[in-house]
Amino acid sequence: MTDSFDIPARSWLFAPGDSQRKMEKAVGGAADIVILDLEDAVAPDAKPAARAMVADLLASRPEPHDRLWVRVNPLDGDWTLADLAAIMLARPGGIMLPKARGRADVERLDHYLSALEAAHGIAPGSTRVAALVTETAGSMFHTGDYAGCARLVAMSWGAEDLADSIGAASNLDPQGGYGFTYRLARSLCLLGAAHANVIALETIQGDFRDLDALKARAELVRREGFRGMLAIHPAQVDIINQAFTPGEAEIAEARAIVDLFAANPGAGTIGHQGAMLDRPHLARAQALLRQAEQR
Repeated sequence: MTDSFDIPARSWLFAPGDSQRKMEKAVGGAADIVILDLEDAVAPDAKPAARAMVADLLASRPEPHDRLWVRVNPLDGDWTLADLAAIMLARPGGIMLPKARGRADVERLDHYLSALEAAHGIAPGSTRVAALVTETAGSMFHTGDYAGCARLVAMSWGAEDLADSIGAASNLDPQGGYGFTYRLARSLCLLGAAHANVIALETIQGDFRDLDALKARAELVRREGFRGMLAIHPAQVDIINQAFTPGEAEIAEARAIVDLFAANPGAGTIGHQGAMLDRPHLARAQALLRQAEQR
């Protein structure tokens, strides 16, 4: 898969849109993307004030706002248009769409954004979109439908809202890991993102104090193909950034593979350090070097 995101996107840190202090701390930190949250982090009665606070924060920051995104409320509720109307004049770098039910939701959001970009003199199509694609039971059946969606650059999954959607008492198994349905959601998100040629993002780790578990999980999902991870606390950001940054040994090995194929342009397979390499090995090496360039 060729990543379609041209800026670093390892750590995506949520900050509640009704807390000036927490938003300022997140923006001033090391997160690759800061998501100013108007959805789950904000109570219904506080949403109008939060919209104004998010818009003011965006307006106070020099453009471009590539790393400053906003999570709006889901399209099946009453607040999405009010969210967009309040924030788009301030030109966020992107919109995170929660509880996406399928391709039609992303296409509908594209229509809204196109109209608001035109109204505010924003370059057409410049506001990017990330979608949370497994937060309802029905959305699980549509994770492979997003290929070619305008603006879409990333897909992530969610375990908490999915558990609520299906009436589960917990999303964990007796050993403390995710149960089968939630591991399936993770896999479907990864496969859907690869099919859509966008980056896959691992969901949050709710226990922000357990940094050892965070490190192990981030390293695991990166090996599986995820390119970043959502965070709910600034303490998680450095761990996530490190886990999703290729190490020097990895970079050296990838360069060696690329150089080997460049020196043998007609070869389909090449022997290297006791193993046979083929074109998929070359593609993975090239992808890793592209990630390294974004550090």
